[in-house]
Amino acid sequence: MTDARAPYVPPGTGWPDDPAAPDTPVAHGAGEVIELAAGAPDLAELCARQSVCRACDRLVEWREKVAVERRRAFANEEYWGRPIPGWGDPEPRILIVGLAPAAHGGNRTGRIFTGDRSGDWLFASLHRVGLASQATSVHAADGQRLIGARMAATVRCAPPDNKPTPLERTTCLPWLAREVEDVAGSVRCIVCLGGFAWQGVWPALKQAGYEVPRPRPKFGHAAEVELAPPPSAARRDPVLLLGCYHPSQQNTFTGRVTEDMLDAVFARARDYA
Repeated sequence: MTDARAPYVPPGTGWPDDPAAPDTPVAHGAGEVIELAAGAPDLAELCARQSVCRACDRLVEWREKVAVERRRAFANEEYWGRPIPGWGDPEPRILIVGLAPAAHGGNRTGRIFTGDRSGDWLFASLHRVGLASQATSVHAADGQRLIGARMAATVRCAPPDNKPTPLERTTCLPWLAREVEDVAGSVRCIVCLGGFAWQGVWPALKQAGYEVPRPRPKFGHAAEVELAPPPSAARRDPVLLLGCYHPSQQNTFTGRVTEDMLDAVFARARDYA
């Protein structure tokens, strides 16, 4: 492990489920993201390369600043401080896509949605419908396991004010597109958490070889779109894309999202898949 105030955890130093090694190649710009995503020999190496990316200066500076300064509640905890790779089943039936990790959630724990209040709602719902082994997810070594599901984000670094720029989204896109492509053989349903994830997943689907409808369907809670899978999937049965309101504090506090609403979306995903 590293010093308590290090800006990030160096790869290969013992963090639970760290996919990278000290010699994992690092992208320092958009062109290198494209090259390293395309050249990853398998999903495991793709995730390793995602987890050490330094392509976006603003995001690197912010995530590492947060990791040093920290929130008071986590002042004595070591922060991951690196991009968040996809995690879960390597051959998932369900792919869950969010916008970006939280500054004191995934940026702290090293796992998307783990350790923040949105994740509290999300994992509780996944557990209720049989897609997660535990009802909570608090740190990378807590034993949580996704069952037939996988999680990824359209942007892998925690952004200031939870708002990545259009350029940052475009730069990060090849990581998601390649991950979507790598799991296309098993995925039957894709769940987008929030409107930004819904917007961000369409170019990734297109790059991965899915047939994308025009015009793009509008986002809504429980919105459904059937997609023809890419030729690489070796099957032609439709993949179901589902919209789901994000379980953010604002949405859950105001009642825009309820437990029943989340459970209904994930039960639909489970049953379809």
